Amino acid sequence: MPAYDVIVLGLGGMGSAAAYHLAARGRRVLGLERFGPAHDQGSSHGGSRIIRQAYFEDPAYVPLLLRSYELWDRLAVDSGADVITRCGGVMIGPPGSRTVAGSRRSAQRWGLRHEMLDAAELHRRFPTLHPGPDDVALYEAEAGFVRPEPTVRGHLNLAARAGAELRFGEPALAWEATAAGVRVTTATGRYDAGHLVVAPGAWAPRVLAGLGVPLEVERQVQFWFAPGASIANFTPDRHPIYVWEDADGSQIYGFPALDGPEGGVKVAFFRGGASCTPETIDREVHPAEVAAMAARFGRLLPGGAGRFLRAKTCMYTNTPDEHFVIAAHPEHPTVTVACGFSGHGFKFVPVVGEILADLAITGTTAHPIALFDARRPRLAHGSGAVPT
Repeated sequence: MPAYDVIVLGLGGMGSAAAYHLAARGRRVLGLERFGPAHDQGSSHGGSRIIRQAYFEDPAYVPLLLRSYELWDRLAVDSGADVITRCGGVMIGPPGSRTVAGSRRSAQRWGLRHEMLDAAELHRRFPTLHPGPDDVALYEAEAGFVRPEPTVRGHLNLAARAGAELRFGEPALAWEATAAGVRVTTATGRYDAGHLVVAPGAWAPRVLAGLGVPLEVERQVQFWFAPGASIANFTPDRHPIYVWEDADGSQIYGFPALDGPEGGVKVAFFRGGASCTPETIDREVHPAEVAAMAARFGRLLPGGAGRFLRAKTCMYTNTPDEHFVIAAHPEHPTVTVACGFSGHGFKFVPVVGEILADLAITGTTAHPIALFDARRPRLAHGSGAVPT
């Protein structure tokens, strides 16, 4: 009999949640992570992530978001950590833009509470925002932000409390399906289990090379500025999260000031980064990048782009259609994979953990995940189109 029921490979956002949900259901869990807990070398760091329900990427995500909100609230209680804040959010851009029209389509399809604001009303309600005269916005009161590092630590602590064995600084060298289930080899040992959950983040192209999914890792930069205006104007009780799409289709997103004057306000471009690998990513943030962000950020929030404070790189792992992969491995039924979260996955962390536990234990889930099949036609064709 294998020593473990399930091995979870990768203990970032998705893997930590999977380890918790599996251990909470009484499974013997081994979690393996190449770095330390809640590290900053992958994709689950940076102090904040947007959470929203009126989802411009595809209305099919909304049921998962509604469940995820329930699990975020439960995690906050069970972990005692500050993991979710509802401060409201605005999706800004031309009326026909993906950001606005896609958000509105999801809100209308699922009966989500929302308001449509013209540029004047948006500025009146949130004076820090200076949209263009032709911009409109969808306002969603349930939007806000979640905290990646406390989330990962919270799930890891709960997993350990439920009996999971968690090993850090122990990267996997190889995994294989066996007659009894799976075997994972690391630099210090070999571990057998009945099932394997692989949640490798930006290491997916190598760890899941046999999956047949064309994954691309993209360098992204998160920036923090000290507002030139009063920090009080940017606190979560007065300032929303936002996604702003320009006329050329490019997007930036940002947050209120979360951690006092020196915490600053965070902003980032959404997509458009250089291709990389975890080994080749340029971790340095260059002056030209800071200047480009300050210029773009300053157009929407003239009082926000004050003194530059700091920046940090992270990585998106993208699929061609920008939808996730959450499924049984097509060639190995004792292996479940979670990858390709394409820069918009962290808000789903709790529900993905629940789904991965379902798949590892029963091979199925009641959650709607057909969109995330590893063998869907869009992946085979390499289409970059994303329905809204």
